[in-house]
Amino acid sequence: MWFKNIFIYRLPADCAITAETLAEKLALKPLQPCSGLDKQNLGWISCRGDDRLVHAANGQILFALGVEQKLLPASVINRFTKERITDIEAQQGYKVGRRELKNIKEAVTEELLPKAFTLLRTTYVWLDPVNGRLIIDAASIARAEELLEFLNKTLDDLPLRALHTELSPISAMTDWLVGDNAPAGFTIDRELELRATGESRATVRYAHHALEGEEIRSHIAAGKRATRLGLTWNSRISFVLTEQLQIKRLEFLDIIKEESTALADSADEMFELDFTLMTGELAKMLTDLTCALGGEVIGK
Repeated sequence: MWFKNIFIYRLPADCAITAETLAEKLALKPLQPCSGLDKQNLGWISCRGDDRLVHAANGQILFALGVEQKLLPASVINRFTKERITDIEAQQGYKVGRRELKNIKEAVTEELLPKAFTLLRTTYVWLDPVNGRLIIDAASIARAEELLEFLNKTLDDLPLRALHTELSPISAMTDWLVGDNAPAGFTIDRELELRATGESRATVRYAHHALEGEEIRSHIAAGKRATRLGLTWNSRISFVLTEQLQIKRLEFLDIIKEESTALADSADEMFELDFTLMTGELAKMLTDLTCALGGEVIGK
């Protein structure tokens, strides 16, 4: 349940949604299993394996989008299509044309879909009414946008916007490296991506590499800017900050998870504690990171 990669969105100032209201809305669009010719279905599912669509604790809310997809690889469709074409050409004595090939492929797909296995993919969402944020645990913008689109359909177009700060991450990260001085509460880790701003888009990546010294400054002096940078907050959370203000490869360090393990006596208690610890620590880190980037641009 610990989030790995997050996209940060700002809730509208007048948002007054509660866990109870949200649960009622989500219940109107539950995940339905794929049937017949369905290739994919989306719907809300339990975020903790029971019949509840919403988990709430300490003013924080967790819910999850389920996406059920039919597993029908193109290679399988192409193999059956090729076999079908071979039979037809043997019977008719002439090659199948392009239009007929398209129709055959569509027919084969329709025949195979009901027999295909399904895969369930889950995207978790953390609603933080206290700080006015919505956090999506997703590795790609496509997954985040998929969830936002379905959430808007569920909540009658909830107006969300991506978090914007006074300083761009590129500008701030580059300045931290030049000055060899991370913002208060943060330390710079050993991961970095520098990219040229010109047409060449020349890119240099460092992994598990010390970032002090003249080598990094030389790249920056030559026109490259930091587009990804590894950071650790208060020796508790490490992550990679990107140029789009995405948080990648979140890792809650052992000190946090040990607190949860030591206090929990059951799986339910572990879930409760994990969620409480994660949201409490991550909310503070996001507030400090926003301050390090010059504060939030309101209304952008």
